[in-house]
Amino acid sequence: MVEPFKHETLRQLNCFREHNNLIAGITTRQGGHSQKPFDTLNMGLHVPDHKETVLDNRGELANEVGIPLEQWTIGEQIHDTKIKTVTKGDCGKGAFSHTSALAGVDGLITNQPNVLLAAFYADCVPLFFCDPTNGWIGVAHAGWKGTVKGMASHMVRELVTQGCNLETIQMTIGPCISSRNYEVDQRVKDEIPEAHQNETVMEIGNNKYLLDLKKLNEKVAIEAGVQSSNVFASEYCTYEEDALFYSHRRDQGKTGRMLGFIGWKS
Repeated sequence: MVEPFKHETLRQLNCFREHNNLIAGITTRQGGHSQKPFDTLNMGLHVPDHKETVLDNRGELANEVGIPLEQWTIGEQIHDTKIKTVTKGDCGKGAFSHTSALAGVDGLITNQPNVLLAAFYADCVPLFFCDPTNGWIGVAHAGWKGTVKGMASHMVRELVTQGCNLETIQMTIGPCISSRNYEVDQRVKDEIPEAHQNETVMEIGNNKYLLDLKKLNEKVAIEAGVQSSNVFASEYCTYEEDALFYSHRRDQGKTGRMLGFIGWKS
């Protein structure tokens, strides 16, 4: 069993805890080298932090999880639903520069050992997947656009295409902005599937609404066939936990990024 990390980790949730050799977690904003407003463990190279500092931060995490940066794979993240099946040949893409990330990709899956799949967050929803019976894992970035476009269902379908079983696919929803802090307008509300609006949207007047991204991703995954008992969610709100997490909305865009990651260690 891999030891728990010093950063906020999915091993502290029910999902994935029992899987030997599975590395899965999300960093906090603590314990790194970045200066304000990116203090201190900024993992994103697509924000105006110093590149060398970000790579130092990534290097510390690589040492901790035991998978070097050369074996990380990262997507560009454009708030869409494109998914890439990662092979050994993709290792290193996005690890040392944003321009080398997999173009147009918001979701990653693999069954290869010693490959770390990674994605960035600062209020958007981290989605982590594992089918322990088939050895496939995945990570996805789902903002409101990716969520309403069904990123969770796209990931599930891609895993099934690779031979995974709907009965054994597990999904964990990581820390993101909570519904009580996520106000959206009519335009966003109209994009949400009508079947899920009653359980995920609360009207607050003047064509403004509170949107529950965690609940919506859960509903989408279950609708795609994932068992409700295999869907787990963090209770953390990135907007409220300012000492732990970056928040794009709270910090008005001037902030860093957490890194969500998952990989098998041989």
